[in-house]
Amino acid sequence: MKNLTTFLRIIHNGIVGFIRSFSLAVAAIAVMVITLTIVLFSILTNVTFGNTIAQITSQIDISVYLNNSDSSQQTTSLVNSLKKLPDVQSVQYLNKTQVLKAYENQNSSNQQLLNAISVTSNPLPATINIKPQNLNQISVIKNYLNQPSVVALQSDPPSYSGNKELAINRITKATNILRDIGVIAVVAFVIVSALIIFNTIQMTIFNRRDEIRTMRLLGANKIFIRGPFIVESIIYGLLAGILSVLIINEVFVTVSSTLKASSLGLLDISYSNTYFDNNFFKLLLIQVLIGVLIGVVSSYSATRKYLKFKVR
Repeated sequence: MKNLTTFLRIIHNGIVGFIRSFSLAVAAIAVMVITLTIVLFSILTNVTFGNTIAQITSQIDISVYLNNSDSSQQTTSLVNSLKKLPDVQSVQYLNKTQVLKAYENQNSSNQQLLNAISVTSNPLPATINIKPQNLNQISVIKNYLNQPSVVALQSDPPSYSGNKELAINRITKATNILRDIGVIAVVAFVIVSALIIFNTIQMTIFNRRDEIRTMRLLGANKIFIRGPFIVESIIYGLLAGILSVLIINEVFVTVSSTLKASSLGLLDISYSNTYFDNNFFKLLLIQVLIGVLIGVVSSYSATRKYLKFKVR
């Protein structure tokens, strides 16, 4: 019962202290809001880019065109070797008849192209379609296909070449750069936020030095003195976490209603908005926990350094 009473008093004193030093807390909360907003934006960006890359990957395959003279044994051996590559998701072999059928289906509305090809004079080569597992490692497949023994089996260069290759490389490079920038920004603002909270608690301790001295003279223990400051920092984290989620929500509302945009470059806003709505409370909990963690660590460090319980 005594411990519960002490705990409730610590919470009460923390809330009262937060209200009394609200002017000092505004800067700390503002920086923490910016930090957590960047954290949440980075989370949504990474999830959205991951979905975008998955969609791009699912639409990209590398087509290997085989010589008409290749034996079935050579073709089977090549297909099996490709399946064993770690960065290959699937391998599909199409013989000349299947390739022709696929061509006719793709060009069913173009009679001129259909008339140019017949089963008896099928110029289309047998093809192996390779679906990559990871666009960042697609060069592994390319290097394998460029081996002399494999090139000898091909009638033409693989479809992964020219502008298509350049476009894929640009997408993966841009995605990786944006992710790195997001991580750096988050780390930088977390450090800044922690320092500001540290200084805010330090100033609060200085302003209440007479009060702290009195509590020590009355026999208050370390937990009772340090506790309210930690409660204050927890409030910082709670408010900052909630505000950051509300800011991102308002951004989505503004973009979807005012700009009427579904995407900004590689960022699929529609998917981000859907993910945000479906995981709203999960993201809110993550934001609050991160904010509370930053606040508690900062305030504990400040009280540990400046509350030596020998207040002059």
